[in-house]
Amino acid sequence: MRVYGVIGWKNSGKTSLMERLVAEITARGFSVSTVKHVHHEVDLDQPGKDTFRHRQAGAREVVLASKDRFALMVEHRGPEPDLAAVLARLAPVDLVLVEGYKRDSHRKVEVWRRETGQPLIQTGDPLVRAVATDAAGLALPVPVLDLNDTKAVADFILAEVGL
Repeated sequence: MRVYGVIGWKNSGKTSLMERLVAEITARGFSVSTVKHVHHEVDLDQPGKDTFRHRQAGAREVVLASKDRFALMVEHRGPEPDLAAVLARLAPVDLVLVEGYKRDSHRKVEVWRRETGQPLIQTGDPLVRAVATDAAGLALPVPVLDLNDTKAVADFILAEVGL
């Protein structure tokens, strides 16, 4: 499975770029799945709902299914799963775009905006293969892409993964 990351600091524009990339790449006929890493507690379920009650009773996995989609909730009740474990659960697709997991060992494009006040991650991570930014005049040892040119960022990622 081809995996490519979109990383950056909070409020840098990662999610907006991910949304545009998924639309652009799927419009080109490729299948795409996404993984979003969060640093806070997340629960898609609500107390009192049937699936919540199933999990509370001890079910390890609960699937909520309808005619349009299904959601698989896995209770791992342990340390946070690593990216490899998450990827292993996905159905095959042409490309998996990963938002976050910035310290993992997959190739990435960094979204960087000067106004966040954060340093570049690229300077310390050789797996950051390009920086997508709206800042002018950055001189880096990797390609600097226009954050607002979704087609160019998609072209770069697709070339990187051989699609």
